[in-house]
Amino acid sequence: MTSIVRPALVIFAVLTALTGVAYPLVVTGIGQAAFSEQAAGSLILRDGKPVGSSLIGQNFSDPKYVWGRPSATGPYPNNASASSGSNQGPLNPALSDAVKGRIEALRAADPGNAAPVPVDLVTASGSGLDPHISVAGALYQAARVAKARNLPLPQVQQTIEKHSEGRLFGLLGEPRVNVLQLNRALDAAGN
Repeated sequence: MTSIVRPALVIFAVLTALTGVAYPLVVTGIGQAAFSEQAAGSLILRDGKPVGSSLIGQNFSDPKYVWGRPSATGPYPNNASASSGSNQGPLNPALSDAVKGRIEALRAADPGNAAPVPVDLVTASGSGLDPHISVAGALYQAARVAKARNLPLPQVQQTIEKHSEGRLFGLLGEPRVNVLQLNRALDAAGN
């Protein structure tokens, strides 16, 4: 019996040391060395205190802020511990009703805006945590934000353009704006 148990225990101890200790330490070390900002949570600080992460969306509802994508996480929006999409297909009536409700809310917040609503402002991302919106989505909200902050519209539009990010490697994805960073820049602009 000891001839079977002893090798099993040795293999168990070796594999535990390799997969439970060595591998996590190596992967964590590589992550810290190669991607130190992301490994630390990509925190955005104000006066030395974290106000959010550039990798996780925030829920803004005040008219003076640019609003991000809707979140499908529960029990509250942008809940990183519940990352998931809504799993509602394009023919699902619940998705259609949700989109209509979001369009109505955007129209009610800015009744004078007759422009078409960008799709990313009314549909959740696959993770439910997307920190970015399209440049068109940010510009759609510029008039409401400018009015709420008593800022000239061109100043808000320039702030949006200044904080726009291009395509990844010049060809992947669409131009976008990080909502938290943009709203911090708007706060710094005053009002």
